[in-house]
Parts: sequence; structure tokens; C-alpha cells
Amino acid sequence: MSKGMTGYPLEIRVIDIMGRGVCPLGLKVGDCFASDKELAQVCHWAAHVLLPFTTALRFGGQVPWEDEPGLARACCLDHNNPVVFEIRRVEPKE
Repeated sequence: MSKGMTGYPLEIRVIDIMGRGVCPLGLKVGDCFASDKELAQVCHWAAHVLLPFTTALRFGGQVPWEDEPGLARACCLDHNNPVVFEIRRVEPKE
């Protein structure tokens, strides 16, 4: 169920850097962004990959191949050092 026009808050975290383990823009495992509005800190290729997932999760959607609701994982397009992101919907506390 959607939270309305503003949607749910998101947490986007770097969980792995494959290949040589070095992101050319300096992202590190554990880096966290409070929302997709902070994606200016990642390259445009990573932002492009993350946008469909952040949009779906923000408005209550699910990623069918993930075991946990409100969670998605995606990686950037750098074929030498793919940065793996975990996008998590932050559910409101009751």
C-alpha cells in the first residue's frame, strides 16, 4: 500500500564492490544514502540503474525475485568494478 504522493522513505547502501573492489568515484562498502534524492553522489550510470527500484519501493511496490518485501539489490554498470547497492523501504514505526 502506498504512503501517498511523497511515498515511503528509502535507505540505499553500498553492500559490495566486485572486481578489483574499487569504485572510480570513491564509493565504499557501507556508504549509505538516506533517499534517492542523494543519488547525486553516485555516477549517472548507477543512478540510472537504481531509479526503477527506488521508484517502485518508494510507492509500495515489490521486487518479485527478492525474498524480503521492501528490498531490492542492483549493481552499477561498471564491468570492472560493479558496485552492488541494497535499496530498502523504511516502513513507518507504529
